[in-house]
Amino acid sequence: MWLATKYGFYSIVQNEQGAYYIRARVRKDLQNLLEASGLEVGLHSWSPADYHYRIMIGPKDLLKVILTLTATLDYPDFKNCVTKQADQRDKLDAYDQMWAMMAKFEREEAVSCRLTTAVQLGATPQ
Repeated sequence: MWLATKYGFYSIVQNEQGAYYIRARVRKDLQNLLEASGLEVGLHSWSPADYHYRIMIGPKDLLKVILTLTATLDYPDFKNCVTKQADQRDKLDAYDQMWAMMAKFEREEAVSCRLTTAVQLGATPQ
């Protein structure tokens, strides 16, 4: 699962049953998350791995992270919030690109739905 937050960008995976990795490409992102959540776990670095930085936690700590992210969601616009975070604003271009790609899927689905509806109604698609 990818999470883009005001604290950083994360990839969360279940490594094995009951063991989760929260991974980041930027060390500061995990430091921010640990500080916000109050977790006291080791921050590890694997230089040859995708996502160089990671923490390893169990399900209770994962729930604590998710609850922290939910409880600190205090903004009406994510990208505007990111511009106000000195250690996060350099990610804005990446988030803009992600937004644009996902918006493209939305537009394509809207066109597909209109065509499907037209065909179901017996109309000739334009």
